[in-house]
Amino acid sequence: LNKPLGTVTTLNDPEGRPVVTDLVRDLPVRLFPVGRLDINTSGLLLMTNDGALANCLAHPSHQVDKTYLAKVRGQLSEQSKRSLEEGVLLEDGLTAPATLANLRYRGGHTWFELTIHEGRNRQVRRMCEALGHQVSRLVRIGYAFLTLEGLAPGQKRMLTAKEVARLKSLGDNP
Repeated sequence: LNKPLGTVTTLNDPEGRPVVTDLVRDLPVRLFPVGRLDINTSGLLLMTNDGALANCLAHPSHQVDKTYLAKVRGQLSEQSKRSLEEGVLLEDGLTAPATLANLRYRGGHTWFELTIHEGRNRQVRRMCEALGHQVSRLVRIGYAFLTLEGLAPGQKRMLTAKEVARLKSLGDNP
């Protein structure tokens, strides 16, 4: 699912905001999200009816990569880049090292891809903010080997049997 901005990653919302399950209601199975994307983050969200697979993919011991396209205010210093790649100290501890790619600075903002394998609450935003950079846009563009290719915001597609098998195999290698 390509989760649009303003959609809550939950099964229902007491505030009446749109929820991700609204976007998959037409499917013949009941699905739930694997992990979360906050309301201000868009992008790739896996939905499943397989609880064991969801737990496996979400557990940090399996080191499943999640790649984000981030836009932050200001220019990342060499020290900030190094900190992201070595781990950023947050109030809940040091993050695992991340991978940076495709950095570009334009118009007072830095755009870059950041790949992590943890899934802490609002982790990418908190990492950037700890380094003095407010995130102005965040899109998850990859989950393991899956990408958003061909999916506009709000669109979904079913995974192939081969993709599901490949995701399940990620849990075989903690």
